[in-house]
Amino acid sequence: MARARTFDVVVLAAQRGGRLDPLAAEAGVSHKCLLPIGGRPLLAHVLAALAEVEGLGRVHISVEPGAEAMLEPIAAASGLPVRFVASADNLADSIYAAAERAEPPLIITTADNVLLTPAAVRQVAARLAAGEDGVVALARREDVLAAHPQGQRRFYRLRDGQFSNCNLYGLSRRGLILAETFREGGQFAKHPLRIGRAFGFLNLLLLRYGLVTLERGMKRLGRRFGMTMSAVVLADGAHAIDVDNRRTYEIAAGLIEKRAA
Repeated sequence: MARARTFDVVVLAAQRGGRLDPLAAEAGVSHKCLLPIGGRPLLAHVLAALAEVEGLGRVHISVEPGAEAMLEPIAAASGLPVRFVASADNLADSIYAAAERAEPPLIITTADNVLLTPAAVRQVAARLAAGEDGVVALARREDVLAAHPQGQRRFYRLRDGQFSNCNLYGLSRRGLILAETFREGGQFAKHPLRIGRAFGFLNLLLLRYGLVTLERGMKRLGRRFGMTMSAVVLADGAHAIDVDNRRTYEIAAGLIEKRAA
């Protein structure tokens, strides 16, 4: 008997800003998601994790028009039902474009999130199934540093700890409007003022000075948008390490090797 579909997934695989990633250029590939790590492309690692998750309907890969042929063999090898969607010139519109052909709720991740695990996806999916409109996956600073002491250098400082983003989100049909917060490109830890523009400058101040707990902060954000929002704190800090540059590539490669062993 076929398992019931409970969510679709959007994988953001386009080049940031339409520019060739330095790591991709160094490796001689056209897209960062084709960069080999641990014996296979970045995208293959993400799809392998998704393939082990129950209830997944379809995977929508957002990438520049014309790149589908290069990614198709990776998608086919995963055994997943994959659909390619033309990316837009910003993250928000890329998510909206994918959502037009998807069946919410949606789980959203990136093609360089090579340390993604099925367990993490299941935790976000469970929150969506419980009725949340927006879910973000985070990891505590101590867990990230336990995974690797140089794995992440920027953290959100809250009253009950410091946290890092894991590039894993969940959105209900109603919660799709939250994709608007990524219109300027996300990367809030690198660009704090984007938090103010996306979530309100009072929330930026509360975050900047660690005056709010994670739970309280998510409730404040939910009220701002008129919906329910929560955070999933993942125990494995490696989830906060994606392939962003040569340093994190080497770290992620080592952690992939360690997991395989």
